[in-house]
Amino acid sequence: MPNITRRTVLHAGLSLPIATLPALNALAAGPYDEAQLQPGPLPQIEDGSFTVAVLPDTQNYCERAPDGFYQQTKWLVEQKKQRNIQAVLHLGDITNRNTTEQWQVAQKAMRQLDGHLPYFFVPGNHDYSNGGGARDRTSLLDNYFPVSHYRDLPTFGGTYDREPESMLNSYHLFSVGDRKFLVLGLEFGPRKDVIRWANEIASKHKDREAILITHAYLFHDDQRYDWKQHGDKQRWNPHGYPLAKTGNQDVSDGEELWNGLVSQHENFILTLNGHVLYDGLGRLSSKSPDGNTVHQMLVNFQMKPQGGDGWLRLLEFRKNNTIGITDYSPTREQINASPQNNFTLELT
Repeated sequence: MPNITRRTVLHAGLSLPIATLPALNALAAGPYDEAQLQPGPLPQIEDGSFTVAVLPDTQNYCERAPDGFYQQTKWLVEQKKQRNIQAVLHLGDITNRNTTEQWQVAQKAMRQLDGHLPYFFVPGNHDYSNGGGARDRTSLLDNYFPVSHYRDLPTFGGTYDREPESMLNSYHLFSVGDRKFLVLGLEFGPRKDVIRWANEIASKHKDREAILITHAYLFHDDQRYDWKQHGDKQRWNPHGYPLAKTGNQDVSDGEELWNGLVSQHENFILTLNGHVLYDGLGRLSSKSPDGNTVHQMLVNFQMKPQGGDGWLRLLEFRKNNTIGITDYSPTREQINASPQNNFTLELT
C-alpha cells in the first residue's frame, strides 16, 4: 500500500447508499457555499516561478456558453508574460455531444492559444460516439485538432505508435530554464497497449519531470478509481461505460494506471484529471516503490453556472521545489481561497 495524504470532502464518511449521494449533493444550497471568494486580480508570481494552466471539462461551454471558453483562452494569452505561463493542459470532455458545432467552438477557443502558448489535451467520455455516449472510441477530435497542426511544433513529441495520425494519445516536451518536462496525454480509460506505449515514452524521457493528464483517474473521495475494489460505487468509472463492455474491458482506471504506469517510473510528479461531479475536487499524494511522491489531482468546474463560470486552475512552479495551486476565474475576476482550491504541494 502506498503512503497517502488525504483530505475530507463533502459526504465523506456518510454511511449512505451511493444512489442517495447525488440527491444530497443537489440539495446543497448553492455552487459557492464552500467557496472563499476573493476579488482579483491575482497576486504576482514569485521571482523565478512559472505557471502551467489547467482547463478542465469545457463541455458545457461548447454546448451552451461558448463565451466562457473564449474568455478563458484569451485571458491566458494576455497573462502569458505576467504569469510566465509555459503550457496549458486540457483534461478532456472538450465537448459535450461530440458534434460538429461543439467541436467548432472548441477549435475557435483553443486556437486563440496558437502562436502564443503550447497546449496539450486529451479526450473525455463525452468526446466519443454519436451524442457523446462513449459507446466506442470514434471521435471527431482529429477532424478539428489534427496531428498535422501540431507535428512541427517544438513541444510536440509524438502520438501512440499504432495510431500515429490521431491526437487521442500524445506526448509533449517543454523546458523552463534547467527544468525539463514530459506531458503524457492519454485517452479516456486507456487501452492496455496504450499503457505499453506510455511506459516506453516515460522510460525514454526518464530525465524529465513527468505529468500525466487523462480524463478519469482520481474520484472525488480522494481515492483513485478502482473498479476491482469499488465497482460502480465510484460512479463514472471507465469500466462502467459501453466502450468498455463492447471492447472486452480493454480500459484502465486510476488504480490500473497507478500500478501499470505511474508508480513504475521515478520521474512522475503529477497526475491531473477532470470528469467527476459532486464537488469536482480531489487530492491524493502517493509514494511509488522507489519513494518518489506523486501528487494526483481531480479538478472539474462544469457544475458551476454558465458552463463553469470561467474557472481555471493555475499551477505556479516555484524555485523552492513547491507548486502553488490557485483557482481563478477571469470572467468573475475572483480567486477561490478555499483550502480545496488554494494550497501548496511539495515535490520530492
